[in-house]
Amino acid sequence: MKTIWITGGSSGMGKAMALKFKQEGWNVAISGRNAERLDEAMAELNTIDTGQALAVQHDVRDYDGCKQALERIIDSYGPVHALVNNAAGNFVCPTLDLTPNGWTSVIDIVLNGTFNCTHALGKHWEAEQIRDGSIINMVASYAWQAGASVAPSATAKAGVLNLTRTLAVEWGYQFGARINAISPGPIERTGGADKLAVHVKEVERIRRNVPLGRFCTPEEIADLAFWMTSDEMRYLNGECISLDGGHWLNKHPF
Repeated sequence: MKTIWITGGSSGMGKAMALKFKQEGWNVAISGRNAERLDEAMAELNTIDTGQALAVQHDVRDYDGCKQALERIIDSYGPVHALVNNAAGNFVCPTLDLTPNGWTSVIDIVLNGTFNCTHALGKHWEAEQIRDGSIINMVASYAWQAGASVAPSATAKAGVLNLTRTLAVEWGYQFGARINAISPGPIERTGGADKLAVHVKEVERIRRNVPLGRFCTPEEIADLAFWMTSDEMRYLNGECISLDGGHWLNKHPF
């Protein structure tokens, strides 16, 4: 039985992915900083008979904490075959109004947090000679476009996208691993798109600027993540798949 580690797995897309993988018979480990949210997510996961579930409280910004989280997962289930770097932080702020702390906090969670968990898992794969592993990194279309008023997140996601492609080459050779990314568009029910809309007060205009006329659901992201990790996609490596209804192609997305 395979095991997957999903950071930021207590809510939104992370929880939807955890539910999907457990339904498909995987052992699922979710991690995050908020113990109460982890407990709530575990209550949902435990309603599914297939697979097993584990919650680990830690901060992705702390490399030692990431290693300890991984060790706990390994102690529970053995080798870890897959990782979704879903933990994120973001806020809307004009760049001139940013504080150094605001900049650093997002970079630390999104870019450094992704590296910390990825590096810890890579060391595990190296020590145990594990091949055919899979990592999915969550990015956004402003990783390759402009991210006005979300400069820290845009910068961090651009770094994550480059890390995805770099490790697809390095670890493809070294471990036969597949390192890919998903770029979601505006998402329903996660606080992401709706939270942004609270700031810009244009949620319906954002929705209209999605060519398919609606926001994506967390479950649709979960379905894509499972497909990308599946044996059917053994040759998918170094790719970023946008699941956004064509939103990023629109010249006036907001």
